[in-house]
Amino acid sequence: MFDTVLVANRGEIAVRVIATLKAMGIRAVAVYSDADAGARHVAEADEAVRIGPAPARQSYLNITAILEAVRRSGAQAVHPGYGFLSENAEFAAALHDAGVVFIGPPTAAIETMGDKITAKAAVAEFGVPVVPGIARPGLSDAELTDAAAEIGYPVLIKPSAGGGGKGMRLVSDPAELADALAGARRESAAAFGDDTLFLERFVLRPRHIEVQVLADAHGTVVHLGERECSLQRRHQKVIEEAPSPLLDAATRARIGAAACDTARSVAYTGAGTVEFIVSADRPDEFFFMEMNTRLQVEHPVTEMVTGWDLVEWQLRIAAGQPITARQDEIVTRGHAIEARVYAEDPSRGFLPTGGEVLAAIDPVGPGVRIDSGVRAGTVIGSDYDPMVAKVIAHAEDRAGALRRLDQALADTAVPGVITNIEFMRFLLADPDVVAGHLDTGLLDRRAADFVAAPVDDEHLIAAAVWPWLQRWAAAGDDIWARPTGWRIGAPAPTAVRLRAGERIDHVYLTGTPDAASVRVGDGQPRTMTAESDTDHLVLTVDGVRHRFRVDRTDTALWVTGGGLTAVVEPVREAPARPDDDLDGDAELCSPMPGSVVAVAVEDGATVTAGTVVVTVEAMKMEHALTAPVDGLVELLTAAGEQVTVGQPLARITTTTEHEEPETV
Repeated sequence: MFDTVLVANRGEIAVRVIATLKAMGIRAVAVYSDADAGARHVAEADEAVRIGPAPARQSYLNITAILEAVRRSGAQAVHPGYGFLSENAEFAAALHDAGVVFIGPPTAAIETMGDKITAKAAVAEFGVPVVPGIARPGLSDAELTDAAAEIGYPVLIKPSAGGGGKGMRLVSDPAELADALAGARRESAAAFGDDTLFLERFVLRPRHIEVQVLADAHGTVVHLGERECSLQRRHQKVIEEAPSPLLDAATRARIGAAACDTARSVAYTGAGTVEFIVSADRPDEFFFMEMNTRLQVEHPVTEMVTGWDLVEWQLRIAAGQPITARQDEIVTRGHAIEARVYAEDPSRGFLPTGGEVLAAIDPVGPGVRIDSGVRAGTVIGSDYDPMVAKVIAHAEDRAGALRRLDQALADTAVPGVITNIEFMRFLLADPDVVAGHLDTGLLDRRAADFVAAPVDDEHLIAAAVWPWLQRWAAAGDDIWARPTGWRIGAPAPTAVRLRAGERIDHVYLTGTPDAASVRVGDGQPRTMTAESDTDHLVLTVDGVRHRFRVDRTDTALWVTGGGLTAVVEPVREAPARPDDDLDGDAELCSPMPGSVVAVAVEDGATVTAGTVVVTVEAMKMEHALTAPVDGLVELLTAAGEQVTVGQPLARITTTTEHEEPETV
């Protein structure tokens, strides 16, 4: 076995591989770009080597830099993870030439399976069923058009190189084929540097089912069951499970055998995944799509149901050790489901988000696993894939796994970064998902129905109480500094105006932390007690106990509890700052750092109190600043400008009753 292995990747997969290396007593070497200098995988490795600046092409895709890191670290082998250089034949060959073991298949297998046309031809010779279509190098648009008529519509245009849905086009009408071919060639050339296309019959109500295989250098090939990966968004997997709820025992055996034959067709060694397309209407009929010559993102569900550590077996096979189990000795137990946590905002069309992770709140419990690449302080930017973590749940049956995964997601949070966790819980509750009636278009159809849950009173109360308690702590024994609201007669409540999503409300607090009253908006007063430690807040409201974690940035509080993370911002009225020379005049100042996204009036315009003058955006939330008095506007900013806290944005000059303002 190897003494030292370098992990040529980042994020959660690097952390996951390093964990197995340490469990096996192997020295783990990480590589990192400037953007990842403080990353979790760097901290958990035994050694870490810088390989370049943030852009992937200058770091994680830089073969020369990684080879130098291998030389400096003395690594005997390289684990590529997935993505980046994991399926790069040039990288595998360069390692071989340097006398370093590539923990993956032979270069020839990578090259064959990396070209979908060549791959289809290779597996077809071994009797593996392929989707009807036309696939050979150099097909012209005219040849593809003629073939489409023979195959029958709808047809799927696919690029020979690459994946991830880039360059793919579904064509149902022959009149649309020419434009679709032109667009597919442009996109494929831009993404992969190769505009070679082929056609396949489009399988109605397709389901994406893949089989995990292992093959050693001694001729043994086994499979570890299948995974259902049909819940995808724009051809990117989101939720995966093992086994598939579609297949019966006979089909499961046949598709497993076909996957093993696929591996044999290219003399494969190591861990690989053979992907098939199956019609939901014809579950006994499956077709080869492609083979991924690496570890898959969704490999944990296979590990959960089989008990096999796939990274360990990648290492053992790469070291020349044989697979010790026969096919009939590999059994699956129970059901496992995985959900990918992405830094994206489902309520805004799944736009990538990002930011600094304030805390990494991971689920715990029987049958629950999380593979995460972040920790407090991790900055999620735009340089790499937005996947943050994977949450996996295992139970005796599918229904139990669904329930356990939902609870695990409720217990998972990444304060500081907006994620898709709430959307995944929405998807897991869908009746078709619960029933196992899946297809690759289901998620995209359901996405339009998703509405983020409104923030409840308790999260707003927590956001108001947190700074209130801090004021109590700072006051100490000084009774005059305590925010009790004491007055002769009746107490005056501490009022806080808060925004959470589309909701804006006042929260009113009176009393002491051990005997307080709280009211939200125009609601009824409620009894409350509150206590806190470093980052947790315990509220008892009307006899019901709630526990929250509260994390703070310059502009917002991230309140996590009850399966929801709410981003709550204090909303202040536009500050009016009197001008010493012009009595009654005022300035509108930015209440937080952000950018000016709109200026509603022209310079010199006449406005009345309450008119929106400038809108500032911070943390993806817009804040409208209104004129506090009637008068003439002098603009001090412009749309698109970055502004700081307290920066004057506009000045309102008041007019006396004897002056007629000039209308501009």
